[in-house]
Amino acid sequence: MNEKVVILGGGESGVGAAILARAKNCNVFLSDSGLISSKHKSTLKEHHIDFEEGQHDTNAILSATEIVKSPGIPDNIPLLVSAREKNIPVISEIEFAMRHSKATFIGITGTNGKTTTTLLTYHLLKESGYDVGLAGNIGHSLARQVAHRDRDYFVLELSSFQLDGMTKARLHVAILLNITPDHLNRYNNDFQLYAQSKIRIARNMRKEDLLIYNHGDTTVLEQINRIKSHVSLAPISLEKQDNSNAYTVDKNLMFKERDVFKKIAKKMLPMPGKHNMINTMAAIEASRKIGMDWESIIAALKTFKNAPHRLEYIGSIKGVDFYNDSKATNVDAVWYALESFDVPVILILGGLDKGNDYTQIDDLVKEKVKAITALGIDNTKIESHFKSFVADMNSTDSVFTAVEIAYSKAKPGDVVLLSPACASFDLFKNYEERGEKFREACLALKDKMESNLMMML
Repeated sequence: MNEKVVILGGGESGVGAAILARAKNCNVFLSDSGLISSKHKSTLKEHHIDFEEGQHDTNAILSATEIVKSPGIPDNIPLLVSAREKNIPVISEIEFAMRHSKATFIGITGTNGKTTTTLLTYHLLKESGYDVGLAGNIGHSLARQVAHRDRDYFVLELSSFQLDGMTKARLHVAILLNITPDHLNRYNNDFQLYAQSKIRIARNMRKEDLLIYNHGDTTVLEQINRIKSHVSLAPISLEKQDNSNAYTVDKNLMFKERDVFKKIAKKMLPMPGKHNMINTMAAIEASRKIGMDWESIIAALKTFKNAPHRLEYIGSIKGVDFYNDSKATNVDAVWYALESFDVPVILILGGLDKGNDYTQIDDLVKEKVKAITALGIDNTKIESHFKSFVADMNSTDSVFTAVEIAYSKAKPGDVVLLSPACASFDLFKNYEERGEKFREACLALKDKMESNLMMML
């Protein structure tokens, strides 16, 4: 027990890393400057792991052989600067866990769509009988899972923060979906630094490994040109390119299979929108690389259900459909959501602005949006931007009022879409709570409308 591993952060990632370090007979100490949940404290005590909360004991931390930090902790805090000055390695929980696993790893990143693509890839493999786990920026930490039971395969959703802490870990299959501005406060407001973080997904990959990427994203292409010499590439695109491994044409998705192309009808896809065609093509390409057969892929597509709050269909009230896209916390995500509909949209957006540039969606708003309801404590920026070309602008700080206003603007065949473009922290604790409250408001309105109808009969 000579190796001392210090874990920074007492959330799921940190506790998982601590459990794995203990399982590998390391001397483990976990430190969190905030408070650790009672659930996680019980887990740490159960595994006999020393910890502190509400402070950082600098001497204890800087005596580490290695530091495993949670992804939410910035790299430039003084404690980590001091650690690096002492030549103490600082890595991510993902890096630490992959070191102790014999699995084949499929890693997925992108500013938008990575959760959907990760869940779909996992679903395809799991439904086909593969011994596969799901981890990363979703579910239980990879380290906790490896500590309890290693798998033949792991599908990992990887954020830029997690990729930043990966130095030697190797992915066997990687997917890079898109790169658009997000989290720039962690990258000195430099988009290129953020983009470079995303391409780290290909770091340490070899020629026999496969990098699947969106050929239609110009920033992705710029980054691919930096690493294309050392990894096999599988470009996918909405329109056919000379080197496309997968693309769309007419009513089908086309997949290159040696010298021929296999096709899957678009109507078989479990999710709407062109962006979800990219997500689906990427998941299928990854599954094919692993060895999954076409019949199993087609069968598994039929049973897939996406995670909540991602263009989630809530229901219909007198012909008006309601969709919950609360996870759309940046403008680019709203672009994808609006692009998915060919009917008039009443758009609910707003929240805690992250320096949004709404001009990205101006054309789609002009084409598809008949009314906007701004939902937030301060809706000034949204109202100011859209009022010149959206005649029907409304504002509220109540999700229940927002739903009622939106419904009052709709006609049968229209869509009411919550796709906020903003963080949720002005009115809600997270985007999940915002989505749940939206669902609750929609169902309450439906009950109200049905009760009124019964009273009229």
